[in-house]
Amino acid sequence: MDALTGARLPPTSHPPLNRRAVGAVVLGNALEFYDFTVYAFFAKPIGEAFFPANDPTHSLLASLALFGIGYVMRPIGGVLIGAFADRAGRKPAMLITIALMALGMLMLAACPSYAVIGGWAQVIVIAGRLVQGLALGGEVGPSTAYLLEAAPPERRGFVTSWQIASQGCAALFAGIIATVLALAVGDQAMAQWGWRLMFALGLCVVPVGLIIRSHLPETAGPEEDPHAAASTFGVVRRLLRDHGRLLGLTFLVIAASTVSNAVGTNMPVFAGATLGLSETAATAVPIALGLASVIFPLLGGWLADRVGRRPVMIWPRALILILAVPAFAWVVQAPSAASVYAVTFLLSALSSINAAAVIVGIPEALPRAVRSAGLSIVYAVSVSVFGGSTNYVVNWLIATTGDRLAPAYYLAAFSLVGTVAAMLLPETRGRDLDADAAA
Repeated sequence: MDALTGARLPPTSHPPLNRRAVGAVVLGNALEFYDFTVYAFFAKPIGEAFFPANDPTHSLLASLALFGIGYVMRPIGGVLIGAFADRAGRKPAMLITIALMALGMLMLAACPSYAVIGGWAQVIVIAGRLVQGLALGGEVGPSTAYLLEAAPPERRGFVTSWQIASQGCAALFAGIIATVLALAVGDQAMAQWGWRLMFALGLCVVPVGLIIRSHLPETAGPEEDPHAAASTFGVVRRLLRDHGRLLGLTFLVIAASTVSNAVGTNMPVFAGATLGLSETAATAVPIALGLASVIFPLLGGWLADRVGRRPVMIWPRALILILAVPAFAWVVQAPSAASVYAVTFLLSALSSINAAAVIVGIPEALPRAVRSAGLSIVYAVSVSVFGGSTNYVVNWLIATTGDRLAPAYYLAAFSLVGTVAAMLLPETRGRDLDADAAA
């Protein structure tokens, strides 16, 4: 069937999956991590713009709390949009999420500061984060399910790993642009208006993503799966009834991955506020994060296609458990741009390898009729609980205890939980997705 018709394909067919199609599918995830990286780095000036306070620490914590507000809506988006994708198809869900995502980013980038419109500024940016959270909660399930269902069976791991690699591309792009812009206009201009420009640049790719996504063929829909639920409630009920244990283990695995990502994106704040490095040095930290997150997810996906999903979920996470505290201790004892970059790169590389196996293994374990909702919901809940809180918690722990190793302890604890949970998950390499859907 022609890829430009938009018609649904039978479950046994594979739509043309060229580079442009893969790019359009992973764009939403890339925008999420671009926003995540930019916000994490510019948390301080964003806090000063919308939550001014006499104590800079209070302003920073208010900004981080705003960042976490968007996560409140993620589970709702996971339920509504994830289940919608299982009932109506992946493509309409992906169009909805990217449009809402763009609206949320625009509200933050264009909102006047507190000094201009007072409390209305806080209302607007909170509303923008809620809209964006709704979209992001429903993005990962439909887009990941699409890649999984469209990929050749022997390359599912590698193709789906682009979902994670796109995050690295976005972080790398954000780091490079922020560094160049900071060197060009200076720290003061970046704090005043440069961070707004960073968000605006991310919005420029949205029209392209909408156009390409609108022409993708469908990989799932109610016509193809006789077991598809007729309502959102039906999808969620089937998930909890038939796959409760899997969802619980998945929650813990994704929680560990989420904490790793959050600790990595918090490194610019850690480098500047805790270690006292210069703004220019801290600005370049996302480059190390991005480089690791571009290369190593693809390696993880390649490995998952060859040795299985479970080993690639387990061993990188176990290594993070072992290395987190010694790595942070080295940075604290010898604070420098080089040590921060090295630790960021190492931990991000291991986490990226692990995440590639997670993102393919979890939806493979679910039948087609609940695949999108299952991944969307468990991902959204896990990321809401830990993605929105980790940056705040680790900075609060440092401020409260005075222990600069607090992020390492937090990361190691979650890596222990994630390692044990991954050991209890089933192996899904070579599983017949269509047979599972019909089971």
